[in-house]
Amino acid sequence: MDIVAQLLPFIFLIAIMYFIIIRPQQQQAKKHKEMVESLQKGDKIVTNGGFIVEIKKVEENFYSVKINNDVVVKLDKDAVARKYEDEA
Repeated sequence: MDIVAQLLPFIFLIAIMYFIIIRPQQQQAKKHKEMVESLQKGDKIVTNGGFIVEIKKVEENFYSVKINNDVVVKLDKDAVARKYEDEA
């Protein structure tokens, strides 16, 4: 019984860390992955570098994106920060 009383505070701290730090981070990562997988041709995205680009082609691990009228480059799916929503 004495050992349970000693371990109870550690178990309590681990539970608090799970619900405050780990679980919300896992949910956010899941939502981001779903958003990246749902992107289609013509969507505008913001990259981790801050560029706003338009998707021209969806590939397995990459997107072909248009930076301006003349430049099309490949972008790793991990480099997508978020979908760009026009405020206009």
